[in-house]
Amino acid sequence: MKSYITTPIYYVNGSPHIGHAFTSVMADILKRNRLALGYELLLSTGVDEHGQKNQEAAAALGMSVEEFLDMRGKEFRSVFDRLGVAYDYFVRTSREGHKQAVAAMEQSIYDKGLIVKKQYTGTYCKGCEEFKKESDLTEEGQCPLHPTMTVEQTDETNYFLKMEPYRERLLQHIADNPDFVQPEAFRNELKKMLSEPLDDLCISRPKTRVTLGVELPFDPDFVTYVWFDALANYLTNIGWPSEGYESWWAECEHLIGKDILKPHGVYWPIMLMAAELPLPKKLTVHSHWVGAGGVKMSKSIGNVVDPVEVVDKLGVDALRWYLARHMRADSDSQISVEFITQSYNTELGNKIGNLLSRAAKFSKARFDGKLPAPGPLSAQDEAIRKAVVEATRDMGEWMNLADIPVRMQSIITVADEMNNYFAEQAPWDLIKNDETRERCETVIYVTLDCLRIVMEALLQVIPESAGKALAMLNAPDAAAPWKPELDRLKGGGELNEIETLFPRVQ
Repeated sequence: MKSYITTPIYYVNGSPHIGHAFTSVMADILKRNRLALGYELLLSTGVDEHGQKNQEAAAALGMSVEEFLDMRGKEFRSVFDRLGVAYDYFVRTSREGHKQAVAAMEQSIYDKGLIVKKQYTGTYCKGCEEFKKESDLTEEGQCPLHPTMTVEQTDETNYFLKMEPYRERLLQHIADNPDFVQPEAFRNELKKMLSEPLDDLCISRPKTRVTLGVELPFDPDFVTYVWFDALANYLTNIGWPSEGYESWWAECEHLIGKDILKPHGVYWPIMLMAAELPLPKKLTVHSHWVGAGGVKMSKSIGNVVDPVEVVDKLGVDALRWYLARHMRADSDSQISVEFITQSYNTELGNKIGNLLSRAAKFSKARFDGKLPAPGPLSAQDEAIRKAVVEATRDMGEWMNLADIPVRMQSIITVADEMNNYFAEQAPWDLIKNDETRERCETVIYVTLDCLRIVMEALLQVIPESAGKALAMLNAPDAAAPWKPELDRLKGGGELNEIETLFPRVQ
């Protein structure tokens, strides 16, 4: 059983931002979930090193293109490492093998007569690095994705891929495979894009304008359009065109933001059809993060959330938790350092970390550094144990992107119930009398064993903190494939040193 998850490859003309962090962290959570179920996993993320924007960014810094690409590639890689993204393959499109494979794909499509050379006059957005139709622009004549950039009128000769011959076939594929694009709102948006005849896609840029790219195999005066080159990474990562890529490709899921639905939902499937290659299994689309109050992030307003600053201030799991817990499936979600801090303090700190600290420190102090063995279980014990198993059960099932916040909500809800149980049972009172001492031992055992289950589930989301908690409890390795199992903590076993898992941040 295999699963191949891809993130987009990110443009290196700027530093990694919260959007990059979000997609790659979500891909990592999906990977950890599927690994816990016993799947073989491949996760790719990385950088798109070609195109006009990257060429100009290097020039603006007075660096050679090679130095600039090395610097930015290392920067993205180090940010993803800090975010705990366990990628298996880090993409760099400057890799020779990738460039050769892109050229081979172009040549095969060209040989079928599907790529034609022609003169084109039109509007060009440098931010998108693509030509725009009038209907793509705002009333002011600007690109909605890059309103601060002026679009240019361009008149030049280029190579074009014929798209229209494949439109009906792509619509049929979407109809036959309802899971191909998720969630439904974005599937409907894609169908709308395909509802009218498609213009040919410009797949080249003249070297007089752009030199940073894959040279066209059939015309050395041109380089490949950056999207054509970038999209092919999903295949070149797994060794295409050599044999052996097929079993991974059959299980490929692309994770993308809504702003790049058209390249992934229109250009890419048609490129694959033209090259006579199968389509990916699934395209999972997410909305964006905006500042507090729903205001778009901008440096001038000062509401930009820098993932590196958040990790420096609050730790990696504060950010991972917020992104997982507070995303919405098909509408934009709000984020700020204040929101992340609040979520970290109230949810992770007060509801989970505090309970672990109180129960484990109590056990260590009152039972000679050990976890007591449980006695007979009361109805309240059985109820909380059942609630924890129910709340975490879905973490032992296949997870899709839209499931992540729902499952985090279940865990926070049951954490409230666990805190109520602990307060109502009041082990600090039970310990005072010999006749209720055994009852105290049971309450402590039940609380910590329930916390163990929660922490095993959270290994998929906040692995660093969950791993620390399980080490404090001296818990055995989580079951594989994972499912919530009671009574895996050893009564009478030693507890390790108990630290504050989520220290409060002002």
